[in-house]
Amino acid sequence: MRRSFISVFTGLLVALSTAPATPPAPALAEPAPAFTDPAPGSSAIRPTDDQPLVAADRLIDARPDTLHASEKDEFYHKEVIAGLNNTFYVPYERTYNGLPVIGGDFVVVTNASGGVLSTSVSQTETLNVSTVPRLTRVRASRIARAQLPRVTSSTRPELVVLARGRGILAYRVIVTGRKANVPSKLRVLVDARTGEVLEKSDEVMSEEPAGSPPRRATAPEPLPTPAPATTPVPISGLPTPVSFLFGLGASYYNGPVSINTRQLNTTYSMSDAVRSGVSCGGQNGSVFVSADNSWGDGSGGNLETACVDALYAIGKEWDMLGAWLGRNGLNGTGGGYPARVGLNEVNAYWAGNYANFGRSSDGRRQATSLDIVAHEFGHSVFQTTPGGSTGSNEKAMLNESTGDILATLTKFYANEHPPYDVPDYAIGSKADLLGGGPVRYLYKPSLVAGNPDCYAPSVLTLEPHAGAGVQNHWFYLLAEGSNPTNGQPVSPTCNGSRVTGIGIRKAGQIFMSALLRKTDTWTHQLARRATLQAALELFPDSCVEFNAIRAAWDAVGVPAAPGEPSGCVSGNDFDLSVDPMSAGADPGKEVTATVTTRTTAGSPQAMKFSVSGLPDGTAVSFSPESVSSGESTKLSILIPTGTPHGSYSAQILADGAYLDRTVTFTLTVDSGSNLVFFDDFDTDLGWAVNPSGTDTATAGRWERDVPQPTFYGRVPLQLAASAGQHDLVTGRLAGNRPGAGDVDGGVTTIRSREIALPPGTLTLTFAWYFAHLANSSDKDHLRVRVVSPTRDTVVLQRYGAATLRPGRWQTATVNLSDFAGQTVRIMVEAADDTPDSLVEAGIDDVRITTS
Repeated sequence: MRRSFISVFTGLLVALSTAPATPPAPALAEPAPAFTDPAPGSSAIRPTDDQPLVAADRLIDARPDTLHASEKDEFYHKEVIAGLNNTFYVPYERTYNGLPVIGGDFVVVTNASGGVLSTSVSQTETLNVSTVPRLTRVRASRIARAQLPRVTSSTRPELVVLARGRGILAYRVIVTGRKANVPSKLRVLVDARTGEVLEKSDEVMSEEPAGSPPRRATAPEPLPTPAPATTPVPISGLPTPVSFLFGLGASYYNGPVSINTRQLNTTYSMSDAVRSGVSCGGQNGSVFVSADNSWGDGSGGNLETACVDALYAIGKEWDMLGAWLGRNGLNGTGGGYPARVGLNEVNAYWAGNYANFGRSSDGRRQATSLDIVAHEFGHSVFQTTPGGSTGSNEKAMLNESTGDILATLTKFYANEHPPYDVPDYAIGSKADLLGGGPVRYLYKPSLVAGNPDCYAPSVLTLEPHAGAGVQNHWFYLLAEGSNPTNGQPVSPTCNGSRVTGIGIRKAGQIFMSALLRKTDTWTHQLARRATLQAALELFPDSCVEFNAIRAAWDAVGVPAAPGEPSGCVSGNDFDLSVDPMSAGADPGKEVTATVTTRTTAGSPQAMKFSVSGLPDGTAVSFSPESVSSGESTKLSILIPTGTPHGSYSAQILADGAYLDRTVTFTLTVDSGSNLVFFDDFDTDLGWAVNPSGTDTATAGRWERDVPQPTFYGRVPLQLAASAGQHDLVTGRLAGNRPGAGDVDGGVTTIRSREIALPPGTLTLTFAWYFAHLANSSDKDHLRVRVVSPTRDTVVLQRYGAATLRPGRWQTATVNLSDFAGQTVRIMVEAADDTPDSLVEAGIDDVRITTS
């Protein structure tokens, strides 16, 4: 994918991408196949159950109204992100009836002690939509491919749900090709009922409209001077360095500097041995190497000099992110990306896994000034924070603004002096790409024609670089104010107000916290809400930051967002407990417990209570219904008649005015007095694998053992046992990749010993999960049968589909009264039929009760 630094006449343009932080490809890559087996090394062990993750998961289990969760929704978390001031961010993805939900993702923010501070949710309604398409995949593919004049490839259409209103079933297709002279990677969403194109967004964005030739200088162009005595070496071919050194660099924009390099036997490489993934080289994706560790000649046409400037700028941005904003590298996990120089265009762009830099229009300088480099790599930060970077035109504006804001923060962190790139709020002044000075001004965007100072509905249709002006202006007002006294320029406000700034470093910390709350749907109003929440959580003992943020958004005309904090109340916190923590009773009976709250910081706050995870039909009441922290309430639970015997883990949610907390209460129904059969698989009760000798699976056969959890990225596949340590699992070992131990080659079965059933009303319950990637089909299945000498009944059956289904323990309840008085066996079957896909399954906590 490709992003251009210069928009039509002026702006910066960057391609949006959800590409992961992986080592770069040598060139712009074609899309990966839509459905493939995971690559080696992508398996991950379940993250440690620390307080933030436990708190977030418990909140999700409590299904608060803010999630707009339906019965068909499932959630899985991604990696927990640690922020400043003991804040933690837990991103979640959503599926609906097994289909990915675009716009259904959200972030839960917690503190270190397990208090839920806020949630960032953009979905506004509960989904209720059929997942049966009327349109065929073939037709959807044709419609999507018709959106490009020249197509080279397209992915297999994937069913998704678009979180608009009650939901829209759609096909997602990535079409690769060209628009005239411009490459394109177009994400197309096609309505799976009508064939309407619901959305199309290009991951490749150029500064020229389709059909125009690339912009070239009108004057004769001096071509860049190749780096002297340099032999490119492919990135993939670099051996492990024996050490890292400080190279001596003669830069064009920053004077004499030192850069981190690698020693390669008797040569040196422009590859940063400290900042993983960072390197610099030519247009073919190769890294520059040399016989000495001295780089560049300081001239504007020398490519080695351009790489010196690029590596210096990347290093400053990397260090700023860590020292000021608490971020680990560009991608948040200690990784970065390479730079390429020598693009023979008046341009610079972010390509999703590297940045490419051209030259000025007069050919005298490379486009590698401190702020241009930091802007392009700022897009990598936007891309690798929750919610990714693809989406609407408005989201693209906020992406462009992010590049400008992080570039400005980098300049202030570097704190250079004349004649170098001094700290200011103008972008591209030193590079002077078009001969007219900066391409964007944060303090007054309208200094560039067509860039608005103020928000209005008409802004949303602007080209993204022009539309970036609104958030840029907000950031300047937040950092410096409207009438700064430190030498920075006066900034006009759209409402005639006077705004007092809080300083650029603190403004950057608030902005970074907002990015960690970003969702697939991202708007100026959602950014406003996120920054206000960030102020309350990062600075709990002060209202200065909150008031300044709100004043700055008002000053640029962005209206208040639904659900944003209405005011600042600092430092309030409480804890939550329940006594007893567990109780048991027969169906038809009532249990009670006392829920106690205690103010631990600040002033008491009002809260109300709810409970989730209890059997269907359970009557729950709290007396009183709401309290202030420091008070208690009585919880009453009336168990319905006919409730299956077993243990239920209930989540009690205390929804406070400023913070939420949860606590777990375990309800045991009947304590097993009418138990006929029970197996949690922690002891061997004689289940037999392949009892008929007809299984065809070549891998992942059923076994009773302790499973090793596996993930595809952060999508759970094989789970830990639901109860105890053991369960029935299709290949317990994780191996070196998620697909190493899953079912392959056909069918695997396992059968219980004989179970004698008494007369009466009988109920079978068991925990189960069935997980697969989008390379599955309806030939794959999980099936549970109850077999007697006279009957053979399927009691659970789930088929695969060409969609992602995360692993999630669920409970099945089956009436076995038709088998009363007989001897039965339970048969469990899993299949991964041809072609092999990734399928995992588990069974646990099997019990039969009578009443």
